[in-house]
Amino acid sequence: MYGEMLDPITRQLIDLALAEDLGAGDVTTAATVDPAAHGVGEIIAKEPCVLSGLAVAGAVFCRLDPQLSFQALRPEGDRLSPGTVVARISGRLAALLAGERVALNFLRRLSGVATLTARYVAAARAGSARVRVVDTRKTTPGMRSLEKAAVRAGGGCNHRFHLGDGVLIKDNHIVAAGGIGPALARARATAHHLLKVEVEVQDLAGLAEALQAGAEVVLLDNMSPEQVAAAVALNQGRALLEVSGGVTLATIAAYARTGVQLVSVGALTHAATDVDLSLELLPPAADDAAAPAAPLLHRQSTPADWGAD
Repeated sequence: MYGEMLDPITRQLIDLALAEDLGAGDVTTAATVDPAAHGVGEIIAKEPCVLSGLAVAGAVFCRLDPQLSFQALRPEGDRLSPGTVVARISGRLAALLAGERVALNFLRRLSGVATLTARYVAAARAGSARVRVVDTRKTTPGMRSLEKAAVRAGGGCNHRFHLGDGVLIKDNHIVAAGGIGPALARARATAHHLLKVEVEVQDLAGLAEALQAGAEVVLLDNMSPEQVAAAVALNQGRALLEVSGGVTLATIAAYARTGVQLVSVGALTHAATDVDLSLELLPPAADDAAAPAAPLLHRQSTPADWGAD
């Protein structure tokens, strides 16, 4: 199940992360643990956070041993309190211990993105319930699909995933094209009818030029809340307006109150910090008593889930 849920880039990323961490093998586990020994481990939240990354964490363990059972006990996007058990893994202890750090690294990072996103969304809604908080392409290389999923788990929305998702004319494009009008004209001449065209402006004069040229979406870059409010008044609902640049937890409510529809925040991914989750083995005597409550995700993964290696 977990392999099937992930894109090929993430599958490769898991393999690279395991190769990086295992090196020549887990010599500590090999020296101290019977290779035939089985056990149960639980992943536990150590601080308040928003959960994200269960699928990739489960895939890490199942990649090491398809016979391991990974049971997710909380849904993606769940708000966790300290002490919450989010997943239970059972099977060969050697595989469980070998995958512990890589699985937790993914889970801690992605839950950190979801947690920070939830804070931004809550702060924005203090200004307007209608504004959408969106991410950017400022993501960890190779982890974009995972981090954008974490943004959604935190209540945020996704901007374009890659450069082919939409036309976004930024300052350097404008310089290269010779101005906002020429850049928009060229974009409209080449983009197909399903591809939206957005242009970045830095002042009200730029917004007026973009509107005159027929921009569908305008990105208001590094403007103050007062300037954005003036831009909303000038726009009169003609184009979708997005605020970007310099938005913080302290200022996002003020931007939301201006009436813009979108606020994009690169910090959701580039400034998120890991949250504290850990994996703890249950004592052998507790194994039989650890029957899980109805798991939300569970199936023994097989090598076929990954496709051709």
